[in-house]
Amino acid sequence: MSVFASLVEHLADLLQPLFGAFAAAAAIVLFTALVRLLVHPLSRAAARGQKARAALQPRIAELRRKHGRDPEKLQRAVLELHTREKVSPLSGCLPSLLQLPAFFLLYHLFSSETIGGRANELLGHRLFEAPLGGRWADALGNGGVFGGPGLVYVGLFAVVAVVAWCGYRLSRRMTAADPAMPAAGEGEQLPGLGAVTKVMPFMSFFTLVTVAVLPLAAALYMVTSTTWSVAERAVLYR
Repeated sequence: MSVFASLVEHLADLLQPLFGAFAAAAAIVLFTALVRLLVHPLSRAAARGQKARAALQPRIAELRRKHGRDPEKLQRAVLELHTREKVSPLSGCLPSLLQLPAFFLLYHLFSSETIGGRANELLGHRLFEAPLGGRWADALGNGGVFGGPGLVYVGLFAVVAVVAWCGYRLSRRMTAADPAMPAAGEGEQLPGLGAVTKVMPFMSFFTLVTVAVLPLAAALYMVTSTTWSVAERAVLYR
């Protein structure tokens, strides 16, 4: 943890001439971008996987006609087809899973009073008037919604709402075009994908909850990562 804290502090020092008092917040945004760059090859692979699934659509349609009255046999046949063609219908989940360690490190860093036996100096950094280690509940108790800290969260909520709406529209379009997802009135071609289809378009809105309950530093990570995800998918799946 102390090594990770040093990394954030060094990034903040590098950004100090450009961002002044907001250098630590800028460092979190930069750190998030670096993490996303590291997993970008996997995101590209996931996009290729979806295009490969689209190429299988005529064969999947044939399996529907052949096994439409036997959902279990249809599931097995589609799974065998994906295995044979080396296409994973869940490959898009991997980039998100690989980001979890970075997120939890950041969450723990800005939730700890001490790091390596000394006071956690990062907790003293702010984004405008809101401390990076604080939460929305703290802001509400320090001036209310339209107080200095509260306005920082109002701004974040506004950004997240716009990004979530764009992500919702994009996810709806992607799932509608993905032949691995079951159409209305049909049995699931792959186990569990029905639930994924229903939940996926709403995942971007989950960031609204994280901004409200997490330390501001972790919320910045989530907002930056979600914005990156929506922009990345818009480019890769165009």
